[in-house]
Amino acid sequence: MRRLKKKIFYGLCGGTVAVLGVVRFCNPDVVKPYAECVSDSIADVAEKPVALTRGSHHRVRGVYSYEECFPDVQDVQIVAARRWGVRPVQNRQAAEHRKQDLVYVGANPYYHIDRSMSQSIPYLVPRASGLLQKIGRNFIDSLYVKNIPLHRIIVSSVLRTEDDVARLRQFNGNANEQSCHRFGTTFDIKYVFYDPVSPSDGSSCVYVSDAILKPVLAEVLRDLRQQGLCYVKHERKQSCFHITVR
Repeated sequence: MRRLKKKIFYGLCGGTVAVLGVVRFCNPDVVKPYAECVSDSIADVAEKPVALTRGSHHRVRGVYSYEECFPDVQDVQIVAARRWGVRPVQNRQAAEHRKQDLVYVGANPYYHIDRSMSQSIPYLVPRASGLLQKIGRNFIDSLYVKNIPLHRIIVSSVLRTEDDVARLRQFNGNANEQSCHRFGTTFDIKYVFYDPVSPSDGSSCVYVSDAILKPVLAEVLRDLRQQGLCYVKHERKQSCFHITVR
């Protein structure tokens, strides 16, 4: 009886090996190295970004509604801004004397400050500076695990003085006189433009559509908001996420 079972076992094993050998012979790509598959996907992302994200193990899911997932209006954000921020300053000269309470955010490997930014200066309170870096780092990490070419977020607005707010209100009806940006707790991140990261091998940057990058950024912001680290408002007219630290 034992010999019969042993013969059956060896027979099944041999049959399985034979079937696998036939499959490999008919379809050699089955044994293509995983690393090679990943590199091929990254190389093709500029031409077929949607196919890449759908085929990736970590899919781009985004959020079901930008307005419902990021509803934090001025009345909500101003409370946190006043709690964690500095006292608003009148002008840029006065802001120079508040640097002991503020952190310079003009240069960071995880995000890019918009060079055309003229209505604010690149300073935040330490709590907000840490949040901004966390968003930038999480965004890059998320792109990496999804096999999407790396891009940095672009910050379009940071600390505003009272004079900055007054000038902005002259041509931007959406600007609020009681802006949260006056407290150094708030920043805006563009969702239609991103800064591509140059590959380490010196090859050209690969640009990815904001139709893919915006949902990835939304996932990052949703997670941090759910963790109670920030308030977020999806600004349609300004094409940005308006964010205040909590």
